[in-house]
Amino acid sequence: MVKIGNLEIGEFPLLLAPMEDVSDPPFRAVCKENGADLMYTEFISAEGLIRDAVKSVQKLDIYDYERPIGIQIFGEKIDSMREAAAIAENASPELIDINYGCPVKKVACKGAGAGILLDIPKMQKMTEEIVKQCKLPVTVKTRLGWDENTIKIVEVAKRLQDVGVQALTIHGRTRKQMYKGVADWTHIAEVKNHPDIHIPIFGNGDIDSPEKALEYRKKYNVDGIMIGRAAIGYPWIFNEIKHYFRTGEKLPAPDLNERINVCRKHLDFSVEWKGPKTGIYEMRRHYTAYFKGVNHFKPYRKRLVEAGSHEEVVEILEDVRENFPLEIDTVNS
Repeated sequence: MVKIGNLEIGEFPLLLAPMEDVSDPPFRAVCKENGADLMYTEFISAEGLIRDAVKSVQKLDIYDYERPIGIQIFGEKIDSMREAAAIAENASPELIDINYGCPVKKVACKGAGAGILLDIPKMQKMTEEIVKQCKLPVTVKTRLGWDENTIKIVEVAKRLQDVGVQALTIHGRTRKQMYKGVADWTHIAEVKNHPDIHIPIFGNGDIDSPEKALEYRKKYNVDGIMIGRAAIGYPWIFNEIKHYFRTGEKLPAPDLNERINVCRKHLDFSVEWKGPKTGIYEMRRHYTAYFKGVNHFKPYRKRLVEAGSHEEVVEILEDVRENFPLEIDTVNS
């Protein structure tokens, strides 16, 4: 049983990655229903939290059915991060996660996210202060390094463990790679198999099928896997991986009715949580993935993206249900 502090999260947990503008409560709801063991909020700006910014505070919303859940924070100032951790802890998650992995320029180039990989002593000090502040377990998500010349992930893992971090997720790319190229899990395995490392190590990067999940589980000996982009519009991936682990067989891809039902559930919660305008707008990024593999779907996708109201989107989805066969081209799904 994998444990983060006293929190048990399964024999080989599947984690939903914190993704900006994606991992909100509506998306987390459909992922939890489909097998995610541990989820995280979108990353939240420390400066936004301590200034009581509406968007940052809203990201603290968590629901009982989501548990266990972690709140992830980011920032470049130690004092602000410590204060933000206290605010996040008051929202009663199961853990606090620190983002040391975001590669986006406006974050990393200010010394937050993956930017802190250029100053490992500061990373250690910031983490130590947050651990001291929190009663809940503190975890970290990071990358291999800033670039191929600064990969010191074993040293980073040791330092973080030394100051009290209770689990570490490693994305197998450098900041320079962004999301390009192939994630290198050999460095993740090096951390996991190091004799001085005893906290859970989770691998992240490129897991997009049950077969690959099983291959990487066996090959790299990690304690669990974090899934990000592959879950967008396809929350079924968590249960598909678990079924494959148990049986060695692949579940059939969800049929059109199932895709419509889950998309509709996601849509309804999105509108309820964000309001009709923002809820409709932010769902647009999900439609392509929800209906990937549906032949001749392009005209409907265009209508969904252009729809301006909840009622209009529902009408289009029901039109899809009535006018397409239930079979999906699973080769392309």
